[in-house]
Amino acid sequence: MNDLAKTYYHCGKLKEAEKIGEEVLLLHKQVIGEYHPDTLRSMADLALIYRTHGKLQEAKKIEEEVLLLRKQVIGEHHPDTLISMGNLALTYHTCGKLEQAEKIEEEVLLLRKQVIGEHHPDTLIAMDNLAMTYRACGKLEQAEKLAEEVLLLHKQVNGEHRPATLISMGNLAVTYHDSGKLKEAKKIDEEVLLLRKQVIGEHHPNTLCSMNNLAVIYHECGKLEEAEKLEEEVILLSKQVIGDQHPNTLTSMRNLAFVYCDRGKLQEAEKLEEQVLLLST
Repeated sequence: MNDLAKTYYHCGKLKEAEKIGEEVLLLHKQVIGEYHPDTLRSMADLALIYRTHGKLQEAKKIEEEVLLLRKQVIGEHHPDTLISMGNLALTYHTCGKLEQAEKIEEEVLLLRKQVIGEHHPDTLIAMDNLAMTYRACGKLEQAEKLAEEVLLLHKQVNGEHRPATLISMGNLAVTYHDSGKLKEAKKIDEEVLLLRKQVIGEHHPNTLCSMNNLAVIYHECGKLEEAEKLEEEVILLSKQVIGDQHPNTLTSMRNLAFVYCDRGKLQEAEKLEEQVLLLST
């Protein structure tokens, strides 16, 4: 990713990152051509920004094109091709195309273990992604086993405070939540949120995701006041960072409406649901 676009992206400034990413890609196509590895890398970077920004169809279109071109130019087993496969699977997952995502991720994990080994950071990311797809498919035992295994490896390979380790911790917390293990999920989510604020900052999209996840846990544990406070905070930040109409912002708004209902704040809940409906259309 272009250095400036990368800085914007990691600071959560997605609009600025997207603008720079589009400009860089256009220049690469004009100057060095569509098939140059740097052009393909720029395409992949822009797709990542689009996905994070909630522009899933745009991300999917680019990632399918990048994967096809990389297979033609550098081969199926090249590390960059495997990255493209993983990225496309993640976008499929986010779009709800879980069978396609699972098939690609199982292939990616097998190839990664063969080519770069089980303990390589990229192999661990592939394990994380597959665990989350298993969870989304309702395969909770497989998801939990794989998520626990990969988190242990992350801590051994990367250390406890690395962003990739925090992603793995968050994934395991979500799996515990779906398995009904709320106490275990709450403990991990609280730790992840604290560490993410320290490591990547309060305004990063991943930090916002942690805030929303923890608010949901508080709600389900009956801690309604804490849930309300945290959801209100994450909505305010999400509107600033990723915008009113981003799927994650709308999800947080719906979650807050549920909390309002359970606290007897029916007018506030109704007003918020109306806002969500308006922003969704």
